[in-house]
Amino acid sequence: MTDKTVVCCNCGEEFVFTAGEQEFYTTKGLSEPKRCKKCREAYKASKNNR
Repeated sequence: MTDKTVVCCNCGEEFVFTAGEQEFYTTKGLSEPKRCKKCREAYKASKNNR
């Protein structure tokens, strides 16, 4: 696997989805991230504050 550049669905910024992260996501059965780290953290925080 090689590093991938992904565009965040929230802010539109590009972020790198590394080969190591891809391997981790695959072994856990997770789909590719759609949000950058900053937007993922903000999304999680908003869900926890409900």
